[in-house]
Amino acid sequence: MVKKQLVLEDGTRFIGRGFGSERESIGEIVFNTGMTGYQEIISDPSYCGQIVTFTYPLIGNYGINRDDFETVDPSILGVVVKEHCDHPSNFRSEETLDEFLKAKNIPGIEGIDTRKLTRIIRKHGTMKAMITDADRSIDSIVQTLEATPLRTDQVRQVSTVKPYVVPGRGLRIVLIDFGMKHGILREFTKRNCHVTVVPYHTSAHEIERLKPDGIMLSNGPGDPKDVPEAIQTIRMLMGKIPIFGICLGHQLIALAGGADTSKMKFGHRGSNQPVKDLRTGKTYITSQNHGYAVDRHSITGTELRLTQHSLNDESVEGLEHERYPVFSVQYHPESSPGPEDTYRLFDEFLSLIKSNQLAKKEESTCQNVLI
Repeated sequence: MVKKQLVLEDGTRFIGRGFGSERESIGEIVFNTGMTGYQEIISDPSYCGQIVTFTYPLIGNYGINRDDFETVDPSILGVVVKEHCDHPSNFRSEETLDEFLKAKNIPGIEGIDTRKLTRIIRKHGTMKAMITDADRSIDSIVQTLEATPLRTDQVRQVSTVKPYVVPGRGLRIVLIDFGMKHGILREFTKRNCHVTVVPYHTSAHEIERLKPDGIMLSNGPGDPKDVPEAIQTIRMLMGKIPIFGICLGHQLIALAGGADTSKMKFGHRGSNQPVKDLRTGKTYITSQNHGYAVDRHSITGTELRLTQHSLNDESVEGLEHERYPVFSVQYHPESSPGPEDTYRLFDEFLSLIKSNQLAKKEESTCQNVLI
């Protein structure tokens, strides 16, 4: 294997061995604490623009299969591991992690102290980093990192270009794609929903013309304030059609409702994040991947109500609107990968849609009687 180095923008250097693509890569360095699910993590569009460090020491031991992808073309910029497995053992395995990364032109580096790297990120926060050849000078790399701004158009990169339909006989859902994981689609198709997936910049008028029963706001990468057109669309649709938001969709609902968001020091990325439901007192273990969060204090004075928070840092994990059929969660109820504690939220969304339809029908009947 070729010697490679990972260099952080503060000048910290790690020497390791390259695998996957041989290309040079610059991105935001983050870490994920999941013990399994590396295929879903690597193919999650929410990692667009990022180099992901896996804290679990051995990655690739069950290979890559055809079933566990969350998108067809991953947008991750690099993979950092303690050790990657050359000879996976699993009945579903079709290729190695190395072969997959080569095919998708994603560079990887192994053999570095990922525990030390994780501590640095936890202490100093996420920062830019580069995977490059080991013989390149630190000074030139740091200069390059300082001169290279992180992109702010990640949602545009990963959103669908044109609308498409996943047909079903049930409720009609418009799914706004900000970087959607396929797991969200799987949950709706399991429930026989008719899903129309639309680009992130689709207007409220275009969405209303599709006559949806409900609107799903997907997960996605980056800063929610980088997609102001989506905030305006959500604001115009609130109160007209039931809305459910996940991850980035949750943050966009908060902004549309008058709250604020801010960048976290190192984010929540892993499949073991504890969340407490403040209405029931129950705790759930959730799968998360986000670097921005809703500012808890900014909810005061809005019509949004806090419903769930993180047991690690009390950050906002759930919201609902006081008047409209709108709710959201910061985590991923579809998991992929992760625990299955919160699959029920898709059923709750469909129940909310049906309740809203019944209420409108009763209101219309009352108006006809009065006339």
